[in-house]
Amino acid sequence: MGEIITDIKKLQDETLKNLKNSKSVNTVRAYKSDFEDFTLFCIKSGFKSLPTEPRIVSLYLTYLSSKNVRTSTIKRRLVSIGVIHKIKGHYLDTKHPIIVENFMGIKRLKGVSQNGKKPLLINDLKEIIDVINILEEPDLKKLRNKALLLIGFAGGFRRNELVSLNFEDLDFVFEGVKINIKRSKTDQFGEGFTKGIPHFENYLYCPVKNLKNWLNISKIKKGPIFVRFSKGVNLTNIRLTDQSVALIIKEYLTKAGVDNKNYSGHSLRSGFATSAAEAGAEERSIMAMTGHKSSEMVRRYIKEANLFKNNALSKIKI
Repeated sequence: MGEIITDIKKLQDETLKNLKNSKSVNTVRAYKSDFEDFTLFCIKSGFKSLPTEPRIVSLYLTYLSSKNVRTSTIKRRLVSIGVIHKIKGHYLDTKHPIIVENFMGIKRLKGVSQNGKKPLLINDLKEIIDVINILEEPDLKKLRNKALLLIGFAGGFRRNELVSLNFEDLDFVFEGVKINIKRSKTDQFGEGFTKGIPHFENYLYCPVKNLKNWLNISKIKKGPIFVRFSKGVNLTNIRLTDQSVALIIKEYLTKAGVDNKNYSGHSLRSGFATSAAEAGAEERSIMAMTGHKSSEMVRRYIKEANLFKNNALSKIKI
């Protein structure tokens, strides 16, 4: 009898572990943050947040809309409330008409357009690299940051994928470098896929060349590729955070005399997709590099890239 109880306890512990690992750390963090906001709304309004009811959720959505919260954020908050209820063993009908019809009305009034972060296009990237080359900074810092930015752009990496790269994920071949992505936002089960980054003709902006330079001078032979410095330029084995990518981009944009206000770590990824589309790359080729599962976002990049191609106004002579 004691063995059975012990086995059940072990199974319970394993089940909890599986439930925690069913979503990425960032996703779980977002669920918690969203639900905390909903809970705060309920406390201030005298409502019960868990379990709640569709009427309360609908009021919360209206409240968010009145605060000029983006439609995409409102949708995410709704998903989070539903997920937390499921995890806690409560039923909440997020498809209830009072929620669905209210959200549709909010979308119609607010619109669903998204003001995304600016893409860091190829010419922007080259300008940043040129700035790094002439700055009075330690060579070690220059080499790391050039490799980070060029690889991030060339591979269309999500910032979390980029800072998660290890030396063991690299395979230098005659054509360039193969980079194994063990896990990504759209690959939660770790099936993995490989990106191939070829050599660039101009070695100054070649991601493969700059990555090799960084690895050679840093003497990194295992573990994280993009690591922090301590006390100046002393290397650590602590990898950069995804926020570090955004800060590095913003730092060098400022030094290049560019307003960095609407750029982020995602600008490398969107910059690659937009630049590739401008150069005539096919949708499936872009998706093969970025790892997008849906063509919706890639088509948005292509649409942006083609704004001035085949523009009707170009046929009008003034």
